[in-house]
Amino acid sequence: MKKTIYFITGPTGIGKSKFAINLSNQLNGEIINADSMQIYKELKILSARPTSSDIKNVNHHLYGYVSGKERFNVEKWCLDAVNKINILNDKNIIPIFVGGTGLYIDTIINGITSIPSIPETLKNSSKELFDRIGSNNFFKIVSNFDPEEVKKISKNDTQRLKRIWEVYNYTNKKFSSWKKKENKKFLEKFNYKIILFLPDRQKNYNRVNERVLKMFNRGAIDEIKKLLNLNYNNSLPIMKAHGVPEITSYLDNSISLDECISKIQKVTRNYVKRQNTWWNSSKLPIIKKFNEFPDEIDVKSTNLTNF
Repeated sequence: MKKTIYFITGPTGIGKSKFAINLSNQLNGEIINADSMQIYKELKILSARPTSSDIKNVNHHLYGYVSGKERFNVEKWCLDAVNKINILNDKNIIPIFVGGTGLYIDTIINGITSIPSIPETLKNSSKELFDRIGSNNFFKIVSNFDPEEVKKISKNDTQRLKRIWEVYNYTNKKFSSWKKKENKKFLEKFNYKIILFLPDRQKNYNRVNERVLKMFNRGAIDEIKKLLNLNYNNSLPIMKAHGVPEITSYLDNSISLDECISKIQKVTRNYVKRQNTWWNSSKLPIIKKFNEFPDEIDVKSTNLTNF
């Protein structure tokens, strides 16, 4: 009999973690992170990682365990997550994933195209080429050797364009050809239940605005000062996390504190909008969808284990 895994997901800033803690206590579960920024050691405040009291209440896994100098990716996370699932299952503890990174959840469920890891030097080369020749010329180059894949994406999707270029130049094989191979699977031995929260977006925006203010009160500026002192490459994912570029601009005296806060609130609200769009168009089977915030739901009265 297959064991069950839970996924608690939805847009940022809605309070998924508290709900997951309550569910964990009810099911004898432990929490596994499914947020692509909460993995980083250096971003505790800005990524809104669980508090010390949360962690004392229920064991949490895959939070703050990756150095920001690493160019982490979804496949690495999936492998780490499966390892944690197996460890918990051996102890008869239910794994409960919490996070709003749809790509992580979709990939661990549906699998991933097995493409060789790209060396850092080649990633730097793609960035240098893109910066040197510009987006239009880069788009033309990539279109010439992999038109099939390029037609599926926006001309402005620079990250995916660079990825297509890197894969072709490293493997001498088109990205579209790699995608036709059978996906690498992660959860074939498990059942899973996705619990999705999509509350009122305007209320979600209000919560996001309030959370950003709390982050500054808790020391977000000092956190980014320490991050900048590490002199990480600006192309690394951690340096693009919501709030990092904006606080960096504030510390450079390029913008005022009020502008900095306002910009972070805006980029986070835009992220909430994209997350809503992603989940509304997702083909993943949702076992239960709530239009309320997690803190408006009584875990015990929902009988989630019966779905």
